[in-house]
Amino acid sequence: MASIPNILRRPITLSEKAATLKAEQNQVIFEVTRESTKPQIRAAVEGAFGVKVLDVRTLIMRGKDRRMGRGYAKTQNWKKAIVTLRDGDTIAAFEPPTE
Repeated sequence: MASIPNILRRPITLSEKAATLKAEQNQVIFEVTRESTKPQIRAAVEGAFGVKVLDVRTLIMRGKDRRMGRGYAKTQNWKKAIVTLRDGDTIAAFEPPTE
């Protein structure tokens, strides 16, 4: 099994959809490696943050076309995981900072 840093790349917190899912359904979104499976993602989130994962949904995000000089290039496709947490569980990376 791959280690946690090799599965979870980064949390996605800056979109409106991520904020809405967090507030209404206690779901968080991560960018994960393309090779990772749902059981690996579940184990990585539970091991890294000490929470109980109820469900994992994954999708492949298509890369975008970008201008590079006179031509075009395509950015890499990447995988997104939407993780549903048990009620009452939170992950500090997704909470607003307190001062």
